[in-house]
Amino acid sequence: MALALAVSSFGANEKRIDSPDGKVSVTVSDEGGKPQYAVTLNGQQVILPSPLGLKLNFADLTQGLTLKDCEVQTVEDEYLLHTTKQSQVKVVATEAVCHFTKDDRQVLDIFFHVTGRDVAFRYKIYSRRTRGGETLVGVVESEASAFVLPDGTTTFLCPQSKPMGGFARTSPSYETSYTLDDEAGKNGWGEGYTFPCLFKVQAPPTASKGASNAGKPRKKSNVAPSGAEGGAWILISETGTDGGYVGCRLLNDGGTKYKIGFPQQGELNGIGSVTPGVSLPALTPWRTITIGETLAPIVETTVANDLVRPKYAPSKEYTYGKGSWSWIIGMDSSCNFDEQKRYIDFSAAMGWRSVLIDAFWDRQIGYEKMAELARYGREKGVGIFLWYNSNGSWNDAPQTPIGKMDKSSTRRKEMAWMQQNGILGIKVDFFGGDKQPMMQLYEDILTDANEFGIQCIFHGCTLPRGWERMYPNYVASEAVLASENLHFGQGACDAEARNACTHTFIRNTVGSMDFGGSTLNKYYNADNQHGSIRRTSDVFALSTAVLFQSSVQHFAMAPNNLTDAPDWAVQFMKDVPTTWDEVKFIDGYPGKYVIMARRCGQRWYIAGINAQKEPVAIKLDLTTFFKKGAAITTYTDDAQLNGAMRQMTFNAKPLAINIPENGGIVITGDK
Repeated sequence: MALALAVSSFGANEKRIDSPDGKVSVTVSDEGGKPQYAVTLNGQQVILPSPLGLKLNFADLTQGLTLKDCEVQTVEDEYLLHTTKQSQVKVVATEAVCHFTKDDRQVLDIFFHVTGRDVAFRYKIYSRRTRGGETLVGVVESEASAFVLPDGTTTFLCPQSKPMGGFARTSPSYETSYTLDDEAGKNGWGEGYTFPCLFKVQAPPTASKGASNAGKPRKKSNVAPSGAEGGAWILISETGTDGGYVGCRLLNDGGTKYKIGFPQQGELNGIGSVTPGVSLPALTPWRTITIGETLAPIVETTVANDLVRPKYAPSKEYTYGKGSWSWIIGMDSSCNFDEQKRYIDFSAAMGWRSVLIDAFWDRQIGYEKMAELARYGREKGVGIFLWYNSNGSWNDAPQTPIGKMDKSSTRRKEMAWMQQNGILGIKVDFFGGDKQPMMQLYEDILTDANEFGIQCIFHGCTLPRGWERMYPNYVASEAVLASENLHFGQGACDAEARNACTHTFIRNTVGSMDFGGSTLNKYYNADNQHGSIRRTSDVFALSTAVLFQSSVQHFAMAPNNLTDAPDWAVQFMKDVPTTWDEVKFIDGYPGKYVIMARRCGQRWYIAGINAQKEPVAIKLDLTTFFKKGAAITTYTDDAQLNGAMRQMTFNAKPLAINIPENGGIVITGDK
């Protein structure tokens, strides 16, 4: 009976797979001998018939195929994960395995995972028997996997950089600015787009054509999430990528068809192939599609971790929390013994867990003095994260320590020294692309680090793809135009709000993001008197500490903030959690404004920011989060970005708020 509900046959070679709640349907077929699929949301087709399949070095599995049948079942899964947006996850999905044959031989299975907000698929490739024996290894030369979107779709995308460019020839590193509300049919800077990729599908012609109010000031008593006005939002990404495959991107050759692309040949200084080698039978990573009539499914999805499993057990019980980081304000010269001791004292005064000591520490502090700093930190209850260069031979980045992470014997010796001195974790920087050897390096670093009880943060790096669940000691990745750019140039400060209102809807939806922001300095300089000027308010800084998700946060605050920043702001930064139990989207639009809520234990944090010139003036119904009579605290800005804290009793009436340009709001209280 369940199978009959889940699958309907429209023809001999076409099957439909419905989500358990019936909202989402996937149609799979073999029209013309070519496997393809399409996706509907509440009856509206949001992914048009799109090709599937892949080419191997010994077989073409994109054509001449026959869909024999689909095995379908409803599955349930529950898991705990304290390092991402939701700690307790329950998944109810329809899963199908569609078998394809060629010349009467089973050659390819396509797995589908379908819920009311997510569709995912991956391939199982079989070995081939020949007269000379059995083909047990192969090369995936290309994927036909694509996503054909309806006409009129607009895009919110991050262009892929060309290889061996940028600082010290370290690109691509997922650090380019998003193009927002752009037309489909472009190919970025010529190299496609990095995951995740957000699209807005317009309403079909028969739907209401009322003008959009998304992104405009709202004056209503109960704000509903900004929708797509009868259309849909679509987020495309991938998950489950490890050393057995390559990291992929989206390519476009005109029109609304976006297809899977493998890495560029020049990545990794030209070392290695752009195509993955696999042992057979082989499973590929998952391609994920999150869809919704509003942005809520995009913000709240857990699909990146739903589809993967831990690769190993944690070697110890890892803990998480906040820390300080001198480099973002003081740059390389701050990585000296005395300044790091001062930052340890600062972290202790804030009640924080750690300090992150950045590049050149091996030269400017040294191993012996670093061991002394680690001992001093332990006395203060503060641990240490250490920066490392990933490099072997793939870029010109001169920062040290270098040559310590690219080879197992050297890496393990270094990690044994860390373990001996109680180092909490590492931040490894300047990776060289998404080829298979580089994906294997990420996995090797994580695996070795776990044996020594060390947590890992990656910078100048690829997007995490389900790694919070796959690797228990993984913390976060940068993979975004992060906070160092606020120090390097005024343009980044001027665009800070716009970018922050983008990351919450795209980059940070699929994986932990190590941004390193939330400074309370007025200037990005140690004297707080000159340098690039922060345009955003103190309340904005508090808001992004909630909006940006990572289980370990090294904030851009400095010791001087203990005396030159508002007491209420400092106290908030002492108290704000870094691990969360739940997330709820409230309202917003990419690049314009965002209001969302996170819960830690019994306490809700509602945070909002605005990048538009006009204020966001709305009334929030907070009865979902607080009971009448609850004690709540609000942090708000006036028109001049002067912040204030207010404590009040929640009266269960809609709360009027006003968020000015570059300003923020935070509301906290127990549920």
